[in-house]
This record gives sequence, C-alpha cells and structure tokens, in this order.
Amino acid sequence: MFVLLLVLTVVLFGLGFLHPLWWVAAAVLIFGITRYGRDRGGGWIRGDGSDLGDYRDYRERRDRQDRWDRRYSRQNRARWRREDRRDDERRG
Repeated sequence: MFVLLLVLTVVLFGLGFLHPLWWVAAAVLIFGITRYGRDRGGGWIRGDGSDLGDYRDYRERRDRQDRWDRRYSRQNRARWRREDRRDDERRG
C-alpha cells in the first residue's frame, strides 16, 4: 500500500511539470500519508519518533487483561462457589 502511494506521488509530481495543479495534488497526498497514516498513532512518518499507536494497543490489551483477571480471579471463583453452596442449602 505504501509503495503504491509512493509511486502515485512520484507520478503526480512528474505531471506537475505539465500543470502545477498536479504538484498541489502530490503535496496533499504526501500530507495525507504523513498526517493520517495507517495507525491511530499518526501515520508512517512522525517527526518525534514516538510509537503512540503501539502504546495505545498495548495499554488496551493490558486493561482488558486486568479486567479479565479481576473478574475471573481465584478469589471470585471461591466466592461464587460459596454463593452457589448457600443457594443449594436454601433450596434443599
């Protein structure tokens, strides 16, 4: 996908020698690639070198795992068993 956009940008830049409007189109395409790229983190090229998209994905996975661990921990399973036992005693 990136190679296709790169080739398209080069072609638009080349057409700019025929009509300057193509240079504007190439500039808009380059801006779109760098600003609104493939990740939520900000695209293929970032000036600050950060990987915000990777960190956000990591944080979301970590939060999901924490919720899972809290919900299905041993302590909760033991509490559920006690509650089930009490329900069985009440019914029986």
